[in-house]
Amino acid sequence: MTNTPQADWDPRSPQVQSDQRAAYDAMRETCPVAWSDYMQWSLFRHADVTRAVLDHDTFSNVVSNRLTVPNGMDPPEHTAWRPIVERYFTQDRVDAFEPACRGIAADLVAAATGRVELMGALAHPFAVRAQCAFLGWPESLSEPLRRWVARNHEATLARDHAAMTRIAGEFQALIRDTVAARIAAGATPETDVAVALTHETIHGRPLSEDEITSILRNWTVGEIGTIAASVGILAEYLANDPGLQDRLRADPSLAGPAADEILRLHGPLVTNRRITTCPVQIGGRALDAGARVTVNWVAANRDPRVFDDPDAFRLDRDPADNLLYGAGIHVCPGAALARMELRVVLEELLGRTSTIAPDPDQPATPASYPASGFRSLHLLIS
Repeated sequence: MTNTPQADWDPRSPQVQSDQRAAYDAMRETCPVAWSDYMQWSLFRHADVTRAVLDHDTFSNVVSNRLTVPNGMDPPEHTAWRPIVERYFTQDRVDAFEPACRGIAADLVAAATGRVELMGALAHPFAVRAQCAFLGWPESLSEPLRRWVARNHEATLARDHAAMTRIAGEFQALIRDTVAARIAAGATPETDVAVALTHETIHGRPLSEDEITSILRNWTVGEIGTIAASVGILAEYLANDPGLQDRLRADPSLAGPAADEILRLHGPLVTNRRITTCPVQIGGRALDAGARVTVNWVAANRDPRVFDDPDAFRLDRDPADNLLYGAGIHVCPGAALARMELRVVLEELLGRTSTIAPDPDQPATPASYPASGFRSLHLLIS
């Protein structure tokens, strides 16, 4: 930017972090294209967010100095990489994984009774165990992956670039050691996704270690962080709506659509980044070429211009308007897997319990950006 605008808001302020949804809703209505020293430009309205994510020629995804496959790429690079990633998330693969996923959910739900801190008892363990099982990795890697995601979130919030670089290096070492150990243990491309990636090719050559690490880092951060947040959000919403609990127990076929609608109301993923390739006018503001932009999914999915009575839970909304899994060429390739996992954990949680209620003695603690949902969630489950 040639002239730095005056800050419109502070995304890291206590007021924002204490209630992210309310803060983002307020920005959408009062300053829909806002500048901050932390995020630079932020887009809050559904129309502006949709415009940015669909117009990849103007709003580029190449925002990082670090290799990010494929979500940090634009066409034609993205076009070449996307099929490699997508073949690991076909409906056949998702369907084949569902029984194992359900077993993980059932084990964790069975143990989560009485007075429960749900993020530690169910949300995080489910996310990391499901991720390891899907990749074909041993459960012993669950805790190292969980710790890595937590440290990565902390460094991102602090904008501690030295820590972010160090943590990225730790993940690369973890992947390198894991792949070597899995191959030594007899893992094959049919049983281990990371091993399978070592057999992939791009432009007639094998994938490099950096490229494999980037793909797995993207899956790990996206899967573990957002799935854990989503489980907490779903459980908290149901705990405060006994009538909806009863409705979903009576008709389990509604679990999937209900999960999408609850997560529209309280999004598990807050933002993604873009960078402008040319000067652009959006939302009444003029952005220079090279402007850093964040699209705010939470605010966009609660925009009353698109969602009538946006705070109401409704299953009759047009699912095409819901930006839960993004839009355009960068729509989440793992959406089918995530939807299955959340449907399964919701079915098991409701099917194996009779009541889920907030713990009146221990209120929920909200998560801080870049996370959403809850840091802690105390419930009474029976």
